Amino acid sequence: MSVPYETTAYEPPESPESPEEHLARLLGRALNSFELPDESLRRLDCALAHDSSLHSAHHSAGLHRETYRHTWLLADGSALTLWELVHNTARGGAPQHEVYVDEEELRAATERLPLPPDTPDFELPVTVQLSTSAAPRHGFVPEDSADHARRLLRRAENADRPGRETAALLATACGHRIMQAFGRPWRSPRAGLSFSLYEHAFLLRDGAEVSLWEVEHTATPDGRHMCEVYVSEDAARAAMRRRAAQVS
Repeated sequence: MSVPYETTAYEPPESPESPEEHLARLLGRALNSFELPDESLRRLDCALAHDSSLHSAHHSAGLHRETYRHTWLLADGSALTLWELVHNTARGGAPQHEVYVDEEELRAATERLPLPPDTPDFELPVTVQLSTSAAPRHGFVPEDSADHARRLLRRAENADRPGRETAALLATACGHRIMQAFGRPWRSPRAGLSFSLYEHAFLLRDGAEVSLWEVEHTATPDGRHMCEVYVSEDAARAAMRRRAAQVS
């Protein structure tokens, strides 16, 4: 058995694709893409990187079948794989593309193809090396992240809070995570005075990460809670020191 790699139906693009472009190209050529679960497609909205590889092939008497493994790295650190079946067994011999989320579904679809059963397949060991983006620094939750950014900026009361440019940038957020930052570099004699610092890390659709720093404190004339938001940890901690000094 010989495998004509130069005539394979799968031709990667000449220039690197983004994860979104690769998914769109795969779904655009697959005849059954409308059958894919909505949940899987929603998870792929926050893909950071992707990799594709030939998984197995079968060539005999002018008929061929190949399967490809397409894997995406997601914002939460997990991976999602779609399996592509390419064959020329339909009438007319034109290449047909199908895509499946489950390897068992792929196997069932493959078994339905009218290929001679006496010619063995070959299978390649799968080594997935995800490319195009580094792994995220944080584990992100893809849950209404753009809305979370809007609400955070809306409740900020400081005059020097992030402006429209930051708001527009975070409108593309597809993942976020909130982490408390510890450390209190001053002492205040006022009883009941409290400060808390939180990092709101956002993952953008291009794989970039942006953080906003939220200060919650009671350094107000009537002791009420106040929220301030800054674009850097240094700016947030400086604001905390200023507020503490004002009420000392």
